[in-house]
Order: sequence, then C-alpha cells, then structure tokens
Amino acid sequence: MNTEYGLNAADFSARAQAEPDVNRPLLQRAGLALRWLALICLGLWLSGCATGSYSGSPAGQWVTIQKGDTLGQIARDADIPLLRLTRFNPGVKIRDLKVGQRILVPTARERAPSGGPYRYQLRPGDTYSKVGRYFGASPQRIQAANPGKDPNDLDVGMLISVPLNGGPSRSAPAARASGGSLVARPDPGPLQKPGQSWRWPAAGSVTREFGTNGNGQLAPMQIRTAASGIASAPARGEVRFADSMRQLGNVVILHHSGNLQSVLAQCGEILVKVGQQVTPGTPLCRVARGNNGQHELLFDVRHGGKPIDPREILEKR
Repeated sequence: MNTEYGLNAADFSARAQAEPDVNRPLLQRAGLALRWLALICLGLWLSGCATGSYSGSPAGQWVTIQKGDTLGQIARDADIPLLRLTRFNPGVKIRDLKVGQRILVPTARERAPSGGPYRYQLRPGDTYSKVGRYFGASPQRIQAANPGKDPNDLDVGMLISVPLNGGPSRSAPAARASGGSLVARPDPGPLQKPGQSWRWPAAGSVTREFGTNGNGQLAPMQIRTAASGIASAPARGEVRFADSMRQLGNVVILHHSGNLQSVLAQCGEILVKVGQQVTPGTPLCRVARGNNGQHELLFDVRHGGKPIDPREILEKR
C-alpha cells in the first residue's frame, strides 16, 4: 500500500499536545499560554527562520539554500509535509544542507507516496527525459505511465505520473542515501531478520497493531505508556532525524543495519541529536500526552523504506 508519509498522516490526528484544563485559574492558564508561546518561538529560532531565496510561499519553486535555512522551515512555509519535500529532492541530505544548493519545492497538487508513482506537475522546460533523469526513471516508462499524453506536446502545469521502480539510474543511490527521509527502494529484497531480536521501544500495552485501519489506510503500531514513559532505541543504529513533523509531533528516525529504519512519533522532549550513534535501550524521547489524555507512542519499522510489521523483528513478549 502506498502512503506518502509512509507513516500515514491521516491516521495521526491526535497530535501530541497537552489538553487545556478548564478549571485552571485564569492567570495560571495565561502563564501556560505564554510558556507555550516562548517554546514555539524558541523552536522557530532553533530551526532557522530565514525564508531563503523566496518571497511568500515557496511551493512549486526552485529554492536556493541560504545560511540558516532548514528543510523543515521550507516545508512549513510551503504548507507541505517534510517527507514530500525530501522525496522530491533525492540527492539532498537533510542534515547536510549547503549554502547555494538548489532544491525543488513541490506544490499541494503533487504527491510522493512510498515507492511511487509520484504525481509531478510539469514546469517550464520539462520533458520526460529531464524529469526521468531527476527522479531516476526512464522516459519510456514515464510515457507508458501517462497514456494519452503526447510527450511532444506537454503543457506547463500538467500533472503526470512518474514511476520509480525502474532500472538503476545515477540518481537512485543518492535517493537511498538521503539522510532522515524514508525514501523507499523500489525492491529492497527479502527481509533478513537481525541476528538478535529488537527490544521493544517502550514499556506499555499495544493499543493498536500494525495494519490497515477501518478507513483502509495503513497504520503503525501504537503503544500506550505511563505518563513518565521514555521511548528508547530498539536496536543499534544512527539518528537520521530528530525534529517535528506536521501531524506527527516530534519524531525520531533511526537507520539500522540490514536496510532497516525505525520511526518513533508523538514524542515530547527529544533526547538525542542527528548523527548520534545509539545502542539498544538508548533513551530517544519522552512520550507526549495526546489529545485523548493518554501517552501513546507511534512505532513504525521500515525495510528499504517499505513498512513491515514490527513484531517480525521485535522480541516476543
């Protein structure tokens, strides 16, 4: 099943945040609001508030990276998911942006589901060959994926389908190496289970198993923890992303051996940094309190960017 977030954003309406207490005295609530405002301002300052080389929304533009820019801020300015932005820039490393680097910011009409096909909006000068070189797909496959559209008569603004599971290309390795994103390999091959089972990322009860929900969408495992719950590394790996994502709260993404990735979402305080090496049990974040008043961690495991049931590699309990 293809999902743009890989972590289906539609399944995570319970964003991690504290519920207001209507019985709290007015001054105390005002103080709480001011603290939240201070935290928001601090977060914006830390993430870099520069708007880069664009004015207004950067959606649909090529943006030249300037000092202080972050992909997270650009995604927020464009009102698009961060993962869509990273998938549209397969050669860009999220934790290694360079001043002067140019990135393509997708529009709200474009999509980047795991494994493809991407929905791409044609820009001035685009051809199937040019688009194919950028995304690592042959022009012949793009033409086959868009029957009825004359490749010699393409209109700016037209939406086309870009399949990603073709043969190898120069851009494919860069896409797989993109730090922090969960860009899927077209075919990761059979899952090689780790020699040692992964430990559970948090103590608590599973309130939702991995699988398709009532809306037919793929949903990750959800683990309910105590109020003081800590999410920890399930296996040895490297932190590739530790920041907020729209609709997911704070998120930590780890890359592990065997082409495996783990994602922990709905975090509160993040306890690690990008690039940090972790071992099983390393504290990653505090589990946040959601709108339902519960502390619930979203746990997603990927093989080559494709979702798998965490129980396949977690220790039995």
